[in-house]
Amino acid sequence: MNWQHLISNKRLGQESLHLKRKDDRTEFKRDFDRLIFSAPFRRLQNKTQVFPLPGSVFVHNRLTHSLEVASVGRSLGDDVARLLLHHHPELAATHIGEAGSIVSAACLAHDMGNPPFGHSGEQAIATYFSEGPGLKYRPMVSAEEWDDLTHFDGNANTFRLLTHEFKGRRKGGFVMTYPTLASIVKYPYPASRAGKKQKFGFFQNDRETYERIAEELGIERRPDGSYARYPLVYLVEAADDICYEIMDIEDAHKLRILTTKETRELLLDFCDPKRLDHIQEILDSVDDVNEQIVYLRSCAIGSLERECAAAFVRNEQAILSGTMEGPLLAHISPRIREAYERCTKVSHQKIYKSKDVVDIELAGYRIISTLIDLFTEAAMNPDRAYSRLLLARVSSQYEVDAPDAYTRIMAILDFISGMTDVYALDLYRKINGESLPMI
Repeated sequence: MNWQHLISNKRLGQESLHLKRKDDRTEFKRDFDRLIFSAPFRRLQNKTQVFPLPGSVFVHNRLTHSLEVASVGRSLGDDVARLLLHHHPELAATHIGEAGSIVSAACLAHDMGNPPFGHSGEQAIATYFSEGPGLKYRPMVSAEEWDDLTHFDGNANTFRLLTHEFKGRRKGGFVMTYPTLASIVKYPYPASRAGKKQKFGFFQNDRETYERIAEELGIERRPDGSYARYPLVYLVEAADDICYEIMDIEDAHKLRILTTKETRELLLDFCDPKRLDHIQEILDSVDDVNEQIVYLRSCAIGSLERECAAAFVRNEQAILSGTMEGPLLAHISPRIREAYERCTKVSHQKIYKSKDVVDIELAGYRIISTLIDLFTEAAMNPDRAYSRLLLARVSSQYEVDAPDAYTRIMAILDFISGMTDVYALDLYRKINGESLPMI
């Protein structure tokens, strides 16, 4: 792969058009603006990140997480572009200088396909088909389509959301640039090649779209039909991992799952030992404990961002040849990597298994499973009286009346995965007769 072909401003659905723009925004900045003003992005404010949606203490939801990831992603892209141009001055004539804009747009979109209730929502959908009532639909779809359903993943659903031509939507979906779309696909293979892994990059009926993007950008296709990762994917993944881990530590401190002492020790490990006296002076000048943690969090994110940018440039040839193993965080300096791994260990021990997190996962599992069961049954039997009532709740953009079972099921999953946590809970209660509209 080479940078001359990897960054194109071609836009999905407008490949043959030569548009005259009325302002100085680049095509990649337009991607960012289209996303941030979209309804699916706005709905992220009511989707769980890790902890239940806020009560008296505000913690991160999918919206705030995506904005923070986009900020870190822009820094990563800008730093990598600057370093690459220093090493390869001949790239000045390419779009490499726009890497920050591309990565930030992809970061902004990376969670838009996630269903309600975080990862438990994904698991509820997948297990409904792999070990639940949805097993009865197995004879109605192909083996590849069945893999899509039993491996349902928010990453693939994000690509679908941005590219699929739903009823009433223009050709090309969101009409994003090829590089932004390629930067979202962290797992560039279909579910049929996922094996025991849950993760994959695109559904069967979106495969041709990805292949077209890959061919245009010169993304290497492997003998088994999978693809090498698009290089900027590494930066999107790093920004997500950095924010996910470090911000969860801060949220856990706010919720008193972690003590101030534990949190300070975890975050101080990212700081340069030569600057510890200076850092301590700053901490001593701040009385508010939460503000002290905010400062240390910013130091940790800054260290991780610089390390990942440097790791990308060090491994540029492996990335371009498609031989890079693991994420960027596996290639940073040992001291910073060990600090990150300590945070990961604490998160799994004390945060992700905390009562509040498990309770929201249990509730989400039940809600999503029930909604899938009822609406899929309705789509398969649309002539029943109750089915007609349920399908009246489904937007006309979803093909619940398609001639084949797979498209009908995917239409229901499109409908449910687009819900917010609050909407899904409200609909679940109304269907079960636990909540009635005011008369």
